[in-house]
Amino acid sequence: MLKPLSSVLIKPAGPDCNLDCTYCFYLEKDALFPTGKHRMSEATLKEMVRQIMQQAGSYVSFAWQGGEPTLMGLPFFEKAVAFQQMYGRNQSVGNGLQTNGTLIDDNWAAFFKKYNFLVGLSLDGPEHIHDKYRLLKGGQGSWSKVQDTARRLINSGVEVNALTVLNSYSAQFPEEIYTYHKSLNLTFMQFIPCLEAENDDKSTPAPYSVTPEQYGSFLTKLFDLWLADFDGIRATSSIRFFDSVFHSYVGLAAPQCTLAHECGVYVVIEHNGDVYSCDFYVEPNWKLGNIKENKIVEMLNSEKQTGFGKIKSVLPTECRTCQWRIRCRGGCPKDRTISRPDSELNYFCESYKMFFSHADAKLRTLAQAWKKEQATQKK
Repeated sequence: MLKPLSSVLIKPAGPDCNLDCTYCFYLEKDALFPTGKHRMSEATLKEMVRQIMQQAGSYVSFAWQGGEPTLMGLPFFEKAVAFQQMYGRNQSVGNGLQTNGTLIDDNWAAFFKKYNFLVGLSLDGPEHIHDKYRLLKGGQGSWSKVQDTARRLINSGVEVNALTVLNSYSAQFPEEIYTYHKSLNLTFMQFIPCLEAENDDKSTPAPYSVTPEQYGSFLTKLFDLWLADFDGIRATSSIRFFDSVFHSYVGLAAPQCTLAHECGVYVVIEHNGDVYSCDFYVEPNWKLGNIKENKIVEMLNSEKQTGFGKIKSVLPTECRTCQWRIRCRGGCPKDRTISRPDSELNYFCESYKMFFSHADAKLRTLAQAWKKEQATQKK
């Protein structure tokens, strides 16, 4: 069965960024491309949007990421929307943009509001947490600019998610980060565990990587904070991992790819039109082609992409017999490549076990209440 082209992740400025975050995994991708600035041309943008709109079904989502996508300038995104309108066939189109927030002004905010962009704002927490690793090219902290951007976007009525990287430092402060985000009215949150290799053989995590114990402890404490804010059976804040996990408790497929049975349901399009299997696998082995030579939907359904997607479902024996397998699905495959030498397990296996052991009973109770409410509404 062919996979529908329903979402794409686009890197219009490639790996270029005006920040120099210590833990960034994408800056090194500039080695794949010629030196100098990496910018998507108008011709590539037009061809990409044309293909996506013509090959997608009734709904398609454009996710603009980087590097830093706002380096392209506002006129680039105005053209992108114009091309979506030009080539659209009465489809619903979603646009999401992930940004470090340092270049956003009132004009950007007005544009996001007008065209209903969902903005993912990289904000690790209060100043001492955010500025630990999220630095400008000159070494200065970026926190004050990003906090101002958070307020500007929210005051402009833009939908904003807080994207928080959990590293060896920030993972120590679950309550402080959660409370801080809520104080800015950032009630939609995503917490991304940081795991990068210290060396080329990927046998040792970098010192800023969050440990399995830290991540598990963070999730359990965050879960209790999230649960304490419930209004009856309804959450008053959205945390992506918990929301996705909850889907599996009510018999639905988890929307977060980390928790899915297989990968490969979207593709990444770089600034020059090159297409790759996944954001974490922008590397020669997983290049699927180029939009100037291949159709995007065909690359999505290619043998290589299908094979990539199935890697996730191949689990070691310990995973296959684990009671939490149907919840975590082995986690993200990239987190299996940096691990203890004596284990094939996901690096965060213990984190998941800590979390589900702590949260399972409460999630089951919430699921029962949710199902009961759904049944009542159908009567």
